Amino acid sequence: MTASGPRDGKMWTFLTNHARVLICIARSPDLRMRDIADFVGITERAAQLIVTDLEEAGYLSRTKVGRRNTYTVNPDLPFRHPAEADHDVHDLLALFASAATSRDEHPRSADRRPHPAANGSTT
Repeated sequence: MTASGPRDGKMWTFLTNHARVLICIARSPDLRMRDIADFVGITERAAQLIVTDLEEAGYLSRTKVGRRNTYTVNPDLPFRHPAEADHDVHDLLALFASAATSRDEHPRSADRRPHPAANGSTT
C-alpha cells in the first residue's frame, strides 16, 4: 500500500460491514444508530438493516431503555460461513476488543474516522 491507497487501485477490506457493526456494538452496547453508522462508514439506514439482520440471526438482542436502545451480543454463536463455522463470534470480538483496548480506541472517539475503503465495502 502507498500513502494514497493500495498499489493495485482496488479498495477492499477483510471484514464485512456486518462484522464491523457487531464489533462496534460489542464495544459500546448503548451507541445510537447514527454513531454506529459513522464509525463503520455507512449510512444510518444501512446500519439499521445490518442490526436487523444480526438480530434476526440471533447475534444481537435489543432492549429499550427510555427512548434509546441497548444491545446485547450473543458471542456464543458460530460464524455463518461453513469455512469459519468452527469459530464462535466470541473469537472475533476478543481479537478486536483487545486490539481496541491496547490502542485506546473507542467508537465514540472524535478522532476515529473510518477508512475510505469502508464506505460500501462488503468484503
